[in-house]
Amino acid sequence: MSDWMVTQGPLPRRRPRALSPLREHLRDTFWFAPTAAMVGVFVVWLVAQELDAALVRSLQEDGDYGTLADLLRFADDAKTVVSAVGSAMMTFIGVVFSISLVAVQMASGQFTPRVVRLFVRSRITKATFAVFLATFVLTLLVLTSYDSNADPRTAASVPLVQSVLTLLMVALSLLLFVMYVNTTLRLMRVSHVIARIAAESFRVAALMPVPADGGGVPVLGPVTAWVVHDGKGGVLRDVHVARLVRVARGHGVVLRLVPRIGDFLVPGTPVLAVHGGAAPPRRALRYALSVGVERTFHQDLAFGLRQLSDIGLRALSPAVNDPTTAVQALDRVVQILATLSRRPLDAVSHRDRRGVVRLVQPVPGWTELVDLGFTEVRACATDAPQVTRRLLAGLDDLLRLVPPERRAPLLRHRALLRQAVERSAPTPADRAFALRPDRQGIG
Repeated sequence: MSDWMVTQGPLPRRRPRALSPLREHLRDTFWFAPTAAMVGVFVVWLVAQELDAALVRSLQEDGDYGTLADLLRFADDAKTVVSAVGSAMMTFIGVVFSISLVAVQMASGQFTPRVVRLFVRSRITKATFAVFLATFVLTLLVLTSYDSNADPRTAASVPLVQSVLTLLMVALSLLLFVMYVNTTLRLMRVSHVIARIAAESFRVAALMPVPADGGGVPVLGPVTAWVVHDGKGGVLRDVHVARLVRVARGHGVVLRLVPRIGDFLVPGTPVLAVHGGAAPPRRALRYALSVGVERTFHQDLAFGLRQLSDIGLRALSPAVNDPTTAVQALDRVVQILATLSRRPLDAVSHRDRRGVVRLVQPVPGWTELVDLGFTEVRACATDAPQVTRRLLAGLDDLLRLVPPERRAPLLRHRALLRQAVERSAPTPADRAFALRPDRQGIG
């Protein structure tokens, strides 16, 4: 297999299922998982409390007071452990929270503020906080179940199952803490952050619909109505594709999204163009478009390249001066562009169950993606031969991959890079060295 074919990276064999905007937004929040864990542990505690009460009633009905007395002594000893766990767990939570803040601060300063969302979406981070808080809540609930009556004949409850459940939660908390520290340390390393960004980009690309017949977007005809944005101003995070397709099918029209995912929307600007009929009522389009304060990966094809470009720019700044990081970012830029090199771009169409196009959504074109991935890094790389060599190697690899109609922006960037290096390099030898393609930059 040739070297340039390796840069694409395998796409998933089975097409991943797109999550709804609501589920994606819940993954971008930090309150949902801990809240759900605390509610869940309360339900589990009720079940455990009923089991303990049933155990006590069964022993009392059988007259096995000796065993019940032993359980009371065990529960009394376990109470000390449960109390210690309750007080220590809050300290543990504070330690984890402090580690998270330091990691987020270092990542945003070293890479780009846009990678903070990787920490927010981290499953292990959410699971750790959720289990810690659930364990703390469980200890408080278990302490309320202890009965001051030590007589086995009249005791109402022995928190045996609850105490064992608390110890299991403590063991789970310790295991998650080790995993959390390992994951956090990985996310503070630039190679893993860049790899996560690339993986998210591949997922978005895999979710893009591909025409079964290989054709592009059909001709829609004239615009018959417009739908304007009447909500708050912000970034278009995603659109509820299934809902818009249902609305368009129900009203016998085709909807065309005017802004791209990631565009900033101002109230009053058109967001949907209607083709073939009247505009659907406003209530039918409610919650179909999600506007927020920042971009997300959910449907944003260009967001990964934007982050990688930011990381490369920061690495090339005089304050950081880390060309190796810029080369690592370029590795993934080339990989993402290679993956998209033969995919239909500019616009994607979404069809209903009968195969009729109902929604047309604009996406970045090939030229725009190439410019996003290379322009800013190329402009700052003239004094870093390691980066110029990697840029030329990446452009050459892409030129071997792309179809002829997509070679023009790559040739333009290669010519501009050569011109910039020829102007800045002081000697012919320096120019020749900086313009020698090398996939590792400089070894």
